Amino acid sequence: MAADTTTKIMESARACLLSGGYANLSTRRVADRAGVPLSQIHYHFGGKQGMVLALLDRENQLLVERQRRMYAASVPLWKRYGQACDFLDDDLASGYVRVLQEMVAAGWSDDAVARRVLALLQGWMDILEEVAREAEERFGSLGPFTAADLATLIGLAFLGGETLILLGDDGWSERVHVALRRVAEAIRTLEEA
Repeated sequence: MAADTTTKIMESARACLLSGGYANLSTRRVADRAGVPLSQIHYHFGGKQGMVLALLDRENQLLVERQRRMYAASVPLWKRYGQACDFLDDDLASGYVRVLQEMVAAGWSDDAVARRVLALLQGWMDILEEVAREAEERFGSLGPFTAADLATLIGLAFLGGETLILLGDDGWSERVHVALRRVAEAIRTLEEA
């Protein structure tokens, strides 16, 4: 029963967050939508912040594991990177990117949220650093960049790209998608050389 209540709350929180953003999110609205007493949100999550962070944690774990499996596949690196670009579209459509960006913004004024979001983002950066180390082993020097530098740049390109896409301008969205996919072309050139 507790798992069912938690799931209902998480699904309701996700829907409310996507429709109104973090600033307009209320635990009462989430509870009403989930069909549970308000006290259940406080019992399971401690409040609004804990509820949204639990939602982000749950979705982030699934997606980081998906990314880890994808990058572990035995296909050319440029194809794996291209798949990461496809996953961006999936993550935008699912609402994950919106939830993440809402929590990034909340972290600007709440240190506890900032620490949690940074810990979640570290999981993505760790995967990218592993991939950059693989590239370094296969292709040689990464120029002036360490594997960590390259992972940071790629991670920031996606994170910043997500921000621009969420602003809703089709021109910027297209520019972001094209630029990220051009990295796959650069990797392909290295692999096929």
